[in-house]
Amino acid sequence: MASIRALVLNCTLKPSPAPSSAEQLGREVLTELANQGVDGEMVRVVDHDVRFGVSTDEGHGDGWPAIRAKLLAAQILVIATPIWLGQPSSVCKMVLERLDAELSETDAEGRLLTYDKVAGVAVVGNEDGAHHTIGQVQQALNEVGFTCPAAGATYWVGEALHKVDYRDAGPKDETTGRTTKALALNSAHLARLLAEQPYPPPDARGAAVGPSREPA
Repeated sequence: MASIRALVLNCTLKPSPAPSSAEQLGREVLTELANQGVDGEMVRVVDHDVRFGVSTDEGHGDGWPAIRAKLLAAQILVIATPIWLGQPSSVCKMVLERLDAELSETDAEGRLLTYDKVAGVAVVGNEDGAHHTIGQVQQALNEVGFTCPAAGATYWVGEALHKVDYRDAGPKDETTGRTTKALALNSAHLARLLAEQPYPPPDARGAAVGPSREPA
C-alpha cells in the first residue's frame, strides 16, 4: 500500500499562539487521516512571511517556497479557513493565488506537479457562507490540478450574530464529526488510487495541462 502524507494549511488570520477554530478543525481532520494510516502536519500560514504574488518564489525572504516544498512532498492538501464576510479568509485567498503558479510547473512528462494530489477543505465560521466558501476553494484547487474527492469538505457554522467559536462549541460528533470522517476516508482512498494509477500525460496533440493565464 502506498505511503500517503497530508498537509493542512491553516488560513486563520491569527498568528500563533492565538487560539484558532480553523486549527481545531484542521487538527480533527489530521486525527481522522491518521486513523486511515496517513501521516500529516499543519502549517499556520500567517506565522510565515508569505508574500503576495503568483509565482513559486517572490524572493526577499518569501516564506512560500518552504511551505510549497511540504505541499509537493504530500499527497493530500487540506485548506482550513475561517469565513469572513461570507468569504474565505484573505490568507486563504493568498494561498490560492500562490498556487496559481503551479499551472506553469510540470514534470518530465508535461503533467502538472499537483496532478495525483488530493485536496480537501475545512471551514469554520459564525455566520452563513460555508457552502459558498467551500465552492470557491474547491474550484480553485481543482483548477490548479488537485483532485477533490466525494464528500471532500467539512465545516461548522455557528448561529448568526452569536459569539461562540467552533473551538468553544464542544464536540460535534454527529454533524461536523461525520463530515470530517468522510473527508479523511475518501481523501486517503483517492490519494492511494492516484498513487497507484497516476493521471496520464498530455496527449500527442499537445492537450493543455490546465487553464491558460494572461499576465496580470
